[in-house]
Amino acid sequence: MYPTPAQQTALLEQCGHARYVWNLALEQWSMWTHDKGATRGYVKQARQLTEARAEFGWLRAGSQTVQQQALRDFGQAVRNFYAGTHRRPTWRRAGLHEGFRIVGGQASRVVKLNRKWAAVNVPKVGWVRFRLSRAVPDAKSYRITRDRMGRWHLAFAGIPEPIPAPGTGEVVGVDRGILANGWGDMVNRLEHKAAGRVEKVNPAYTSQTCSACGHRAPDNRESQAVFRCVACGHRANADVNAAVNIAAGRAVSARRETPVRVSLKREPQHATST
Repeated sequence: MYPTPAQQTALLEQCGHARYVWNLALEQWSMWTHDKGATRGYVKQARQLTEARAEFGWLRAGSQTVQQQALRDFGQAVRNFYAGTHRRPTWRRAGLHEGFRIVGGQASRVVKLNRKWAAVNVPKVGWVRFRLSRAVPDAKSYRITRDRMGRWHLAFAGIPEPIPAPGTGEVVGVDRGILANGWGDMVNRLEHKAAGRVEKVNPAYTSQTCSACGHRAPDNRESQAVFRCVACGHRANADVNAAVNIAAGRAVSARRETPVRVSLKREPQHATST
């Protein structure tokens, strides 16, 4: 990104507001004890944020969208911690954690200026130019960060770095389609809407495991596209066979054990082996 000096100052203020709100939510959570009842959720914290914005002009001068998203991000971090998928949320520090996230309708405010340049409308900052490195996606969210060298970066949801090299062919087209659709954010939204019902299945060895009998062997892959079980003779498309295993929650453990197959008509259950 190439913000003007005035925009850089505004962006740093937004980063500071997001960091302040995150740390305040972390402090509340850290001080919670069982005798105090339920922890403060997003709704209560958002109400407190509104009260704080009314009292403090420096906070009110920032974007409410940015500050509310920091609360949502913290809430997700806490849920990830309790689910055992991430570490405990930590304090954010100035000079180290410089960034914020925009989600929703405002994230789609992107215009292409020419072949090399585009601009994104950042709340309370205005239109900030950035250099195009790929086609601008139909973004549902974006993150703005500042590295230790003082350079500003814009990353759209679902598009990781480094940027895949341009190419042609079916595989590259599929990869680009996957990246542009932001599957990581889709998983986060599903976990939010269906808490406790979303399972991330480790795909390891699912392409070598028979979806009919559970036998796993490298020889089961007759070719890149064809699966044929050497134990029971089951034959299927290799990708379809792997998808059936994943849909059934049939991850393979480090001991190369496969859980008993469950009916595909059932809602996927949590795998018993990890």
